[in-house]
Amino acid sequence: MKSQKQNVGDLKEITVKIEKKVVEDLELMVKNTNIPMSDLVVIALKRFRSSHTDYLKQTPLTE
Repeated sequence: MKSQKQNVGDLKEITVKIEKKVVEDLELMVKNTNIPMSDLVVIALKRFRSSHTDYLKQTPLTE
């Protein structure tokens, strides 16, 4: 995963407020891996997106 390129192509900035513990954990992950914060965040969001394609209405909703 460290060799994969993240955040390539057109980029757009967002600002969000998230739980302090989540931020602290991300900061620790950055420190321990030397992976930039923006890359860790995009990896997490891409994984969430791939698990929830129903939110994008790309797969049928399940009940």
